[in-house]
Amino acid sequence: MDKILLSVIATICLSACSSNKREQEIDFYNVKQVNLRQVELTDNFWLPTIRLVQEKTIRYAFDKCESEGRFANFKTAGDVWRQRDAANHDNNKVRGKMPFDDTDVYKTIEGAAYSLTNAPNPALDAFLDSVISLIAYGQEPDGYLTTWRTINPAKAPAQWVGKCEKRWDNLGSSHELYNAGHLFEAASAHYHATGKRNFLDIAIKNADLLVATFLNPASPQANDVPGHQIVETGLLKLYQISDNQRYYDLSKHFLELRGDSAHRHIRGDYSQDHKPVTEQDEVVGHAVRAVYMYAAMTDIPEFRPAAHKLWNNMITKKLYITGGLGARHAGEAFGNNYELPNRTAYAETCAAIGGVYWADRMFRLTGDAQYVDILERMLYNGVIAGISLNGTEFFYPNPLEADSQYAFNQGHCTRAEWFDCSCCPTNLIRFIPFIPNLIYAVDNAAEALRTSETLPATSLPALYINLFVSNKANITLNNNDIRIEQQTEYPWNGTVRITVSPEKQDGFALKIRRPGWSAGTFAHTDLYEYKTAVTQPVTVSIDGKNVDYKIDNGYITLNEKWQKGTTVEVRFPMEVREVAANALVADDSGKYAFERGPLVYCMEEADNPKFDIPFKTANNTVSVEWKPDMLNGINIIRFNDIILIPYYTWSNRGVGRMKVWME
Repeated sequence: MDKILLSVIATICLSACSSNKREQEIDFYNVKQVNLRQVELTDNFWLPTIRLVQEKTIRYAFDKCESEGRFANFKTAGDVWRQRDAANHDNNKVRGKMPFDDTDVYKTIEGAAYSLTNAPNPALDAFLDSVISLIAYGQEPDGYLTTWRTINPAKAPAQWVGKCEKRWDNLGSSHELYNAGHLFEAASAHYHATGKRNFLDIAIKNADLLVATFLNPASPQANDVPGHQIVETGLLKLYQISDNQRYYDLSKHFLELRGDSAHRHIRGDYSQDHKPVTEQDEVVGHAVRAVYMYAAMTDIPEFRPAAHKLWNNMITKKLYITGGLGARHAGEAFGNNYELPNRTAYAETCAAIGGVYWADRMFRLTGDAQYVDILERMLYNGVIAGISLNGTEFFYPNPLEADSQYAFNQGHCTRAEWFDCSCCPTNLIRFIPFIPNLIYAVDNAAEALRTSETLPATSLPALYINLFVSNKANITLNNNDIRIEQQTEYPWNGTVRITVSPEKQDGFALKIRRPGWSAGTFAHTDLYEYKTAVTQPVTVSIDGKNVDYKIDNGYITLNEKWQKGTTVEVRFPMEVREVAANALVADDSGKYAFERGPLVYCMEEADNPKFDIPFKTANNTVSVEWKPDMLNGINIIRFNDIILIPYYTWSNRGVGRMKVWME
């Protein structure tokens, strides 16, 4: 891996690594994430998954970046603009097959940066500096950074990219701004993790070029927009760090121009460019592009009413039970309302990850648990199904039914070791170490009223518990340091024990999400319904004494003067639930799916040799069994001779048939 890096590092200096960080960053929401730096996982479910990525998958991806030429492209690009091989310019070779191969390096750095945040690793830290030096070497003097175009603009890595002889002249397919977006996201993560500016300065130099190009009314590009969105959220992250208003303005500018046929040629619904974003109310087109754009819209107040409409359309008409997004292989796209085929589902891993990012923003905008319910559904099903239990095989699409006749995964019927288009593996790498960021949130908005003796919910600052993951966290809420610990075997068991220890006795609202499945409801949608009723209530005790509680926006809300060592225990009864889809979902008509807790289950041929037996003809006495030696330890659901396993674990035992919906 290190040969290319060492040859470049020998000739250039590392960028300055300043640790000067702003004291207070801009935040777009009153409800704020609790950073993963403040959270120490002790969890038996998520900690092994994150460690697998940290210890195996990150290195695996960097090795792929080496062997498939991702690193070499930065070296070649730097040589080209320095005219080190000017005589042979026409023969310069771009390694790889995609115009966005640079982003595989960026996303792997991002995941590694999140890993460094709570798992310090000096060797990895130094290696990232060497990769960043290589990226700096490939960046052109004015900040431009898309290696394939620097190397040879007349020869794009894929024919479908078309001619891009001038910068930015084919944004629909060149992916120049998509590359920039992932650069900005990764550089922001690296800066937060390390305090160093070496990667951030590369990103800012590129962002300044974008501002000078796209916010210049005299520029030919003044009315053009990215083909593949993500630069919008990347610019907003740089704005939060730097307070450079022009980054915010450019992000907003790109969104305002979509669908503006009066000033530019629009690209249609594939690119969410069919009408102005403020008028959009149906999720359409390429699903990954869409959810990245909707996330950016949620960050900017003017676009939030449209974001609400788009969210409601998605969850009521276009969401798979697994949290998957995107019905069609053609265009990797959302289908029509209620178009949710199972065997030919696309449900790209990247789309589920983007869905989590959007859902988290919608929660922080509203403080409503319904958005975290969907986030959890995506997280435990649609996202982690994308990576194998050994950490080195991946799904691109995630169908809800598989057989040997339909090769759904770029010619495969199982996970693949890598892809020519490797966006999903590297997206998983950048996302999975980020998961601790999603466990908690805080709302300090009511600081002035927090000493009220009556402790009304509306006047109290709030500490939200969104995900149930064993951990120890240090959280600051209105200048009070709070030590909080969760102990749970979730998602296998529904008991969550929470110990709250504020530094000083204080009044605040502890808001514990009551998952929709525990109350018998899907989050504000009739797309699916439980056919078996909840038979047991959710119970809560404080220091061993059962207490009554109220539900506020989907949260068990406990308003207390909290003291050190107070223990709250919540018991979510986990029952096997039969699920039916809305009658308008044709592919699920007359079929049933099964869930337990946050997990969707499926039937896999490896456990069921009589795979074609009609489910309803069996004598379906249900039991749940813990299998510690099966698929890294899982609960199976047994219906006499039929065995169901969690959806995320399928395709880890060779090629075989699978289905989520059964007759």
